[in-house]
Amino acid sequence: MTESLLPQVQTDPSSDTPQLEAMPITQHLVALRRHLFKIVGVLIAVFFCLLPFANKTYITLSEPLRKQLPANSTMIATDVTATFMAPFKLNFFIALMIAMPFIIYQLWAFIKPALYEKEKNLAFPLLFGSIILFYAGVAFAYFIALPSILHFFISVSPETVAPMTDINSYLSFCLKLFLVFGLTFEIPIITLVLILIGLVSTKTLAEKRRFIVVGCFFVSMFITPPDAISMIMLAVPMWMLFEIGLLLGKIIEKGKPIEA
Repeated sequence: MTESLLPQVQTDPSSDTPQLEAMPITQHLVALRRHLFKIVGVLIAVFFCLLPFANKTYITLSEPLRKQLPANSTMIATDVTATFMAPFKLNFFIALMIAMPFIIYQLWAFIKPALYEKEKNLAFPLLFGSIILFYAGVAFAYFIALPSILHFFISVSPETVAPMTDINSYLSFCLKLFLVFGLTFEIPIITLVLILIGLVSTKTLAEKRRFIVVGCFFVSMFITPPDAISMIMLAVPMWMLFEIGLLLGKIIEKGKPIEA
């Protein structure tokens, strides 16, 4: 039986209700260490497999910027180690993205024995959906948001200034944008979880919709670059994703009720 940090589910022969059996803390730590070793091992393996392509990966990442730069402008490195460290950091981020399904699976395997059957049936689709939505958010940021934001900043630069972006600064900007959009696309999952655990109802969320929409624009104003394009391109998807989560919540509420 797979070990878990949480108590394991056991069935009482005299009752149909599963019972939780406590485990010694040492067994929790052993199980946790085993799963962490697997995660680190896969992450390192993927990282070194991608390392020979690190420079090509960075070229792909910088393509949206290079398309926007004037003919006489290029990317620059203001640090001696930047030409090595920037592709290195990006390579680790890509390895983490690729290994994410395996990481989520290991976390799922760790907590699964402590869950009741009803919780297992709900948790796995939510975990799988969160992975897909995170990837969708990163893809949206790279293919749609990033080119539009870069075009805006390049177009408003003074004619006497030649844009030459540092490769480390550009990498930090992109990774922040990817993480922001990746986490933002988790809004349907967050909305569903809040509804499923009974913290809020779809009726309450629908009544507070106008406040939530204002909140989307307010939050995006602080976590995106200081321009209207970035704010709108984050706030509108946040709003749409909330509506999707609300719609799914209504479908669940109309279906079989979730027992406490």
